[in-house]
Amino acid sequence: MNMGFKRAGLAIAVLLATALALYFIFIPAQGDYPKSFGFGKTATAADIATVDFDIRPDGKGLPAGEGRADSGRVIYVAKCAACHGADGKEIKGVKLPGPPLVTSAKGKSKTIGNYWPYATTLFDYVKRTMPYNAPGSLSNDEVYALSAYLLSANKFISENTVMNARSLPKVVMPARDLFVRDDRKGGNEVK
Repeated sequence: MNMGFKRAGLAIAVLLATALALYFIFIPAQGDYPKSFGFGKTATAADIATVDFDIRPDGKGLPAGEGRADSGRVIYVAKCAACHGADGKEIKGVKLPGPPLVTSAKGKSKTIGNYWPYATTLFDYVKRTMPYNAPGSLSNDEVYALSAYLLSANKFISENTVMNARSLPKVVMPARDLFVRDDRKGGNEVK
């Protein structure tokens, strides 16, 4: 038998024996597991409230608050630009950690401006998940302002438009008619 195969076989046998020994040394017997490993924390009612909401395409579920594009731009630069770029557009040759948010003439990425069917989805997504390093930390006013800034940057509203629970659902997104509604009983029909 070839010497290389013998060494490989011996190496595999030693690795398996070591793994088995470590398993029996460090893995406690069944039932001896600790109740907690010291990770995380029990969710409080306040923790749950940051993600326990439902915002529909028609705006039902949007909270109180409001914001404009000018204040949204300031928030964007401070809390979003690190991942999405200074303008929210694709930068040739640069790979950002987050996707572009503003439709550019040459961009092929799915963005708010060319893919999202409802403006209310923007509020919902940003409120739940952004910024990446502190999801759910933005106030309702900050999310409305960011929504106004991004909708204005995508040229769907003017910079002076105030976004709130009444105005946000009225923004007609270009991709709205490209999505097919599930009108089956129990589907995602909008009432």
